[in-house]
Amino acid sequence: MQILDHLTLVSPLDWAAAGAIVIVWIVIGWVIEHPSAKRPSVTILMSERRRGWMKVFVTREPRIFDSQILASLRQGTSFFASTCLLAIGGVLALAGNTEPLRGVAAEVTEMAIPVLIFQLKLGLVALFLTNAFLKFVWANRVFGYCAVMMAAVPNDPADPAAYPRAAQAAELNIRAAINFNRGLRAMYFALGALAWLLGPVALMIATIVVVWIVWSREFASLPRRILLEENT
Repeated sequence: MQILDHLTLVSPLDWAAAGAIVIVWIVIGWVIEHPSAKRPSVTILMSERRRGWMKVFVTREPRIFDSQILASLRQGTSFFASTCLLAIGGVLALAGNTEPLRGVAAEVTEMAIPVLIFQLKLGLVALFLTNAFLKFVWANRVFGYCAVMMAAVPNDPADPAAYPRAAQAAELNIRAAINFNRGLRAMYFALGALAWLLGPVALMIATIVVVWIVWSREFASLPRRILLEENT
């Protein structure tokens, strides 16, 4: 009963703000991965570049350059996965000892805020970070599948299996990159979710800022213009 009493302190605006950031996170991810043909995202443009990479890979000699690129991509996923683990550990530690947050809250509002409320708000942050960690781990694994498939591409470009296997490697590379991007987006939203500690209005503002950052980098960034110029 005490838990239910504490949850009544979470206002409808709080629930609406928390629900909004989760919904927006899902929607913006779908928009980025399924844009219109007239306005492709950086993710889609880079997918085509990855397919082009694997076509060039078939005839490149030696193929050390390609293995170095793939190794750097896997290293990036490992770095962010480790970062997420550290961040999750920090959030769990803070959820177990909310005294610092309660001290800050006491300066902002005179109402005593139960520990459960802070833990609930930190749980939203942990949700995004956990999702990011799982996406980075899966991206790392799929990049590994891509590496194996690239190794299976025959050295002779005339071999009938060369280009089909390279195409398979390209699709694996694309899936790994998509999951890596999903992990990055989840980290962005995890940072935005921290604003909930300051209240629902702060969370809504943070959600708008995060969405703008994510959207602009996919649809209105300089790298996107460069990729489009190369298509012309």
